[in-house]
Amino acid sequence: MLNRYPLWKYIMLALIIAIGALYALPNIYGEDPAVQVTGARGVSADLQTLDSVTDALKSNDIDYKSISLEKGTVLARFSDTDTQISARDIIKSALDKQYIVALNLAPATPKWLESVGATPMKLGLDLRGGVHFLMEVDMDAAMDKLMGQQEDVFRTELREARLRYSAIHKKQDSVDVRMRSAADLDKAKSLLAEKHQDMVFTVDESTSTLKAVYTEARLKEIRDYAVDQNITILRNRVNALGVAEPLVQRQGASRIVVELPGVQDTARAKEILGATATLEFRTVDTAVDRQAAASGRVPGSSEVKYTRDGAPVVLKKRVILTGDHITDASSSADEYGRPQVNISLDSEGGSKMSAFTKDNIGKLMATVFSEYKDTGKRDSKGNVVLAKHEEVINQATIQSRLGNSFRITGIDSQAEAHNLALLLRAGALIAPISIVEERTIGPSMGQQNIDMGVQACVWGLIAVMLFTAIYYRKFGLIANLALVMNLVLIIGIMSLIPGATMTLPGIAGIVLTVGMAVDANVLIFERIREELREGRSPQQAIHQGYANAFSTIADANITTLITAIILFAVGTGAIKGFAVTLSIGILTSMFTAIVGTRAVVNLLYGGKRVKKLSI
Repeated sequence: MLNRYPLWKYIMLALIIAIGALYALPNIYGEDPAVQVTGARGVSADLQTLDSVTDALKSNDIDYKSISLEKGTVLARFSDTDTQISARDIIKSALDKQYIVALNLAPATPKWLESVGATPMKLGLDLRGGVHFLMEVDMDAAMDKLMGQQEDVFRTELREARLRYSAIHKKQDSVDVRMRSAADLDKAKSLLAEKHQDMVFTVDESTSTLKAVYTEARLKEIRDYAVDQNITILRNRVNALGVAEPLVQRQGASRIVVELPGVQDTARAKEILGATATLEFRTVDTAVDRQAAASGRVPGSSEVKYTRDGAPVVLKKRVILTGDHITDASSSADEYGRPQVNISLDSEGGSKMSAFTKDNIGKLMATVFSEYKDTGKRDSKGNVVLAKHEEVINQATIQSRLGNSFRITGIDSQAEAHNLALLLRAGALIAPISIVEERTIGPSMGQQNIDMGVQACVWGLIAVMLFTAIYYRKFGLIANLALVMNLVLIIGIMSLIPGATMTLPGIAGIVLTVGMAVDANVLIFERIREELREGRSPQQAIHQGYANAFSTIADANITTLITAIILFAVGTGAIKGFAVTLSIGILTSMFTAIVGTRAVVNLLYGGKRVKKLSI
């Protein structure tokens, strides 16, 4: 019989709409101004932190909606932004510097919705605002690191050439090589100058010293590379945070601008973006007495580093391998449930590790974690002063020859292992960076303009629905129902997609798809009217109307979908936002305009004796 759907089609349609409505529902609850407290690396907020925050707010008569501790983070919610800002200052003064206190907007989604993974969709900078970071690359630290590497290279090359030297010292912008004789000095200059043509070598014969400095062209190339490479790594870290449509771009000679729209966890963003983390693998010098090490009496080839607990560890100065050779890192648990980080190396790093461990089985190898932290001070030029912090996170006996893959243990928590893996996977920053400016920015279009735009969309939608209902009668009401379901599905899918961000161009894409959805129903209804005018029965007219209009609707929507995919592939920023909502809207409008309205029409008219259609 014509115009009948089997039961499973109705069930499928009801399930899809119900799921779409469920995941769109969190968007009506809004967000609460909140203050978020998280621990820096190696520290996590606990019940004691929660009590400290609660006591600080109560003692200063700050009213709060709720305070909770979840996954090592304390989140305090407030009724307005003024109270939020006051609370942030009070909490920051009450806690140690090992905690990060940041403003946040916490979704007011009920727990039962959160339990099924339903969260509101993220809004872009032009709708909601976001976080703006201005970062500065520490060029002095970059040069110091490069000169240290150059020092090791000179040592290796002179040893291989069997040229004797007294000492090699790196300085801020040069490497000084003191030779034992004048003859060796000339040979060293010829050897090194041939191998390093981007450096200028000058000789001081009175002290038998060779001074090596980079050319101006090479220095400019090094500085540009440091900034460009840091931008690439910051983009990787932003992607790891799951932020959609971010802005990471260069500003001036040594600064980088990072804008994160709709970011939910500003504290974590600040920690991950600002961290300059890398690893060094070194040999433990077991020949030095522990008491001698504690007093600083160590050989010239070794130095003392400390664990997090303050225990001294004597390490050889020579670095076996650095984090630059790490290609992948992931966190997991070992066979005893303890956190660990699995490391994968590139071919060069794998060769170095293999060669070293082959000859040092039974010896101790230490893993040193290095990062630069903001001291809160500035130098005479106004630049932020960074301090290098190093700690030994692992000491392990080399039991067999290692290759491209191995693991490090001795990490305190799974959260720390996850953070360390994320930083290493995203890449070690070529040079330390400091956050010189951090601010929360409001919607670029202005809240009044946004409200007026939303009102225009709503009134336009109402006008379309009134016209459709009046012109097509009962079928117009069915089309209006499909139009509402289309909007619900778009919002639900946008809320479901990880990293998807709604922007002002995205709203334009939704408005466009609303018009396209109505257009599809107009084509169907006009086809039905044509069939009725030609004398067909109502049941035949419905069947032929949907069948004949389908190909036209499909062709028009598929070509538009292809255009949207191309826009997403080649576009950036706002264009991507428009392409995403347009693509989703095309698919949902075809579903609701064709399948949805057909199901309702079949339910009302299918299998019945109908003499006249209300169309």
